[in-house]
Amino acid sequence: MRKVKGETEAEGVALDLERELSAGNGDDGPVTAKVAGPSAEGSPEAELQKLKAERDSLLDRLARAQAEFENARRRAGKEQQEFRDYATLDVIKSLLPVIDSFERALRTKSDAADFRSGIELIYKQLQDALAKLGVLPVPAVGEPFDPHYHEAVEMIETDEAADHEVLEELQRGYKLKDRLLRPAMVKVARNPGK
Repeated sequence: MRKVKGETEAEGVALDLERELSAGNGDDGPVTAKVAGPSAEGSPEAELQKLKAERDSLLDRLARAQAEFENARRRAGKEQQEFRDYATLDVIKSLLPVIDSFERALRTKSDAADFRSGIELIYKQLQDALAKLGVLPVPAVGEPFDPHYHEAVEMIETDEAADHEVLEELQRGYKLKDRLLRPAMVKVARNPGK
């Protein structure tokens, strides 16, 4: 029995049986078919009908399995899209109290010193919220320059610091766990003597 690509075993058996029945024995005489297995029903036509019914049953099961697979694929795609749409939900929830604090600070009428201390508290609250999410600042001032985490915007000649030491941080860099979100923009010391 030859199995053509894409055929199930039942289809292959049914097609081979149909080919043998239609080919006959070479002359136009009576057709005889070789049927595998015991022939309880008797005639080759009955066996052929049985195989066709089995083939139809298998094709029906295959169609149902394909439909179930397609539905599962669509459902998984929808769930992934929902995850992407709402992935930032926890981040936003953790930042809402910071926004509330800013709104309260802007509504109050107080002197500059109280306003500054309130803003510093809000800044700390925001830093804490980011730390809970895994966002940490990149260490910069006093550290050796690391091109993976620092972006040098200026080199300064100095005898007071080691060569390639970060002198000043112009913009803080951040990383999320081990991944760099933004490099720190820094001024770097140039001291060939050290």
